[in-house]
Amino acid sequence: MRLDGKRALVTGAASGFGKGIAETYIREGAKVAVVDMNADGARAVARDLGENAIAVTCDVSKGDQVQAAVDATVAAFGGLDIVVNNAGWTNPNSPLMDTDEATFRKIYEINVLSIFHMTKTCVPLWRAAGGGVMINIGSTAGIRPRPGLTWYNSSKGAVNLMTRSLAAELAPDKIRVCCIAPVMGATGLLEQFMGMPDTPENRARFISTIPMGRLSEARDIANAALYLASDEADFITGVVLEVDGGRTI
Repeated sequence: MRLDGKRALVTGAASGFGKGIAETYIREGAKVAVVDMNADGARAVARDLGENAIAVTCDVSKGDQVQAAVDATVAAFGGLDIVVNNAGWTNPNSPLMDTDEATFRKIYEINVLSIFHMTKTCVPLWRAAGGGVMINIGSTAGIRPRPGLTWYNSSKGAVNLMTRSLAAELAPDKIRVCCIAPVMGATGLLEQFMGMPDTPENRARFISTIPMGRLSEARDIANAALYLASDEADFITGVVLEVDGGRTI
């Protein structure tokens, strides 16, 4: 019960890392808003998590929808202590000149602009409450980039650095901002990251670049998100925690 009494909002929580984080937070005593564009998926996850979870439909690239999601969470739980900005998007792994402007904008709107919207929405709330925790899901792509994902890599570099800058500016308000940088994981975006079908042979090519010999799993990211959100980490802010099996060494 390391999050007993805490109230959390997790974006992109209908599947993948976000779902794993939501499940872990519920297990550890938190109330959780399962936020996703996939309304049916969010409702299914919230239903499985039980009475301490709610589902909220939200396009995180839209400021008004982010505000509405936070308002719904506060109305349901009486406040908001933790936000996990997990929703993300990528171009398919391909030569950088193949990506059009619309795809580039979508990457930045979901990966970067969403954090701007969440910050503008939550900081006044947390200043009034005396503190809060934001956890951004960055990526090893923003530290040790792979060819074929230049625009995605750059968006995650922005997330990684934005986290550190937010942490520096918001520390006097007792608002902690941390980042988790996962290596490639078995999520719905895996084939886009690889730029090829998800076969054992193709997975092996990418796993060979990870010293510990496997892709990341939802539990890896969820356990890191649990620690960073807990009171055990109350003196930790501005970190970009690599959960990567050694990929960025």
